[in-house]
Amino acid sequence: MLAIGSDHAAFRFKEEIKKYLDEKGIAYKDFGTYSEESTDYPIYGEAVAKAVARGEYEKAILICGTGVGISLAANKIKGIRAVACSDCYTAVLSREHNDTNILALGARVVGIGLAKMIIDSWLKAEFQGGRHRRRVDMIKEIEEKNL
Repeated sequence: MLAIGSDHAAFRFKEEIKKYLDEKGIAYKDFGTYSEESTDYPIYGEAVAKAVARGEYEKAILICGTGVGISLAANKIKGIRAVACSDCYTAVLSREHNDTNILALGARVVGIGLAKMIIDSWLKAEFQGGRHRRRVDMIKEIEEKNL
């Protein structure tokens, strides 16, 4: 099951992504926002990231205008490796090399068709381990040292 969240700028985009996930039979929990009323992306980045960090969800999708702000907020939570992504290649390598657990998309940056391809690519890709494990472990060590 995925967690999903967005700010107001990406609300309609998130609703389209939810329809797509429904079509694919992928279960999710929507952490909000639930309207186009102005709100702040860090609220949803933090809420979704905390749920992933607690192990309630293995992966999540976050969406704001660019994907950058909401991914920055999510990455403040220990154990989170969120990637703001606007292409399939980065999506795949972020999983294979960096073991990302949150995909952030920009509703003002990518079209819905590309977003679906990015999501598919990201969900299908698997962490390769090996030399990449050492690097992810190094990131975790940095995180631990700087709490």
